[in-house]
Amino acid sequence: MEHDAALRQQLVNLLTVRQAHMDFEDAIADFPAEQINTRPANCDYTFWHLLEHLRICQKDILDYIQSPEYKWPTFPDDLWPDKSAQTDLAGWQQTIASFRQDRQKLVAIINDPETDLFAPLPNSGDYRHTILREINIIAGHNAYHTGELGILRQTLGLWPSED
Repeated sequence: MEHDAALRQQLVNLLTVRQAHMDFEDAIADFPAEQINTRPANCDYTFWHLLEHLRICQKDILDYIQSPEYKWPTFPDDLWPDKSAQTDLAGWQQTIASFRQDRQKLVAIINDPETDLFAPLPNSGDYRHTILREINIIAGHNAYHTGELGILRQTLGLWPSED
């Protein structure tokens, strides 16, 4: 039981706590609203596209874990917004709020003592994917793209000055 609680806490931390990398909250803090639709040079997407991709993928993992009717998305069309799509500040904030809500749902699944982290998901077929696997995948995916957001901010000088 002690190991189970420790594993669950580590999984929650992977999703929610700054560890060996920048966390989501740091990456979006004080982001300049006038830059949300900016497409950095040599990049196929805007800052909002990147956040929306994080939200969509995390929601996809949540659906995979929860829904017996889960349908595999088509990559990249179902996992990224259209390249021409733009948003306003309310849309940016909605993307962030939805990301946080879905992340909290994943945390609740992890923290539920009835959740078997090692059982194959019913809809994973021969892959025999588990909740443990899916949490690790989305944690790594979130960390990767959160770091990408931070680097893109840096290349465009979009961090607040430290004066």
